Amino acid sequence: MSKKVLIVDGHPDPDRGRFVHALADAYADGATLGGHAVRRVDLATIDVPILRSRADWTDGTPAPDIAEAQDAIDWAEHVVFLYPLWLGDVPALLKAFLEQVARPGFALAPGTMPKPLLKGRSARLVVTMGMPAFFYRFYFGAHSVKSFERNILKLVGIKPVAHSLVGNVEGDEKSRAEWLDTLRQLGGAAA
Repeated sequence: MSKKVLIVDGHPDPDRGRFVHALADAYADGATLGGHAVRRVDLATIDVPILRSRADWTDGTPAPDIAEAQDAIDWAEHVVFLYPLWLGDVPALLKAFLEQVARPGFALAPGTMPKPLLKGRSARLVVTMGMPAFFYRFYFGAHSVKSFERNILKLVGIKPVAHSLVGNVEGDEKSRAEWLDTLRQLGGAAA
């Protein structure tokens, strides 16, 4: 069964030589070949203003690029976020993007106990890092991935959430090729 897939390329550097961009391309290729409808948001190429107050978040009007991203999220059945691990967390641009799109009325119904408005979607987090993935997972507890999943995605109703931790990105070409193949396969299954 085909799905509507949104790929959010969260690498802030527009240099197409970044491995995150290649992984996003591989996932998109696999999804397209698998018969899925694909849309993309490339954070390095859009305007993502920083929110500076609660009033901006609750009452401000999203910038045009953010409104388009919200439309794409609303359309999607499966959302894939790809990003590099920077200082143990998501890059600041991705965090700013998430704050912008997860506004009350779109991602959450306003109130004392926010009600999730994005139910019915699944997600995958693809995280690249210089260290071995097992070290990040076992020593650091993959804390930022767990936080992203619990405090952002599940809060707004997106679940289940799968993870792909890509370690040693500066490693050998064989490992990179294997990861590109894996992402193509995941894209084909829209998983």
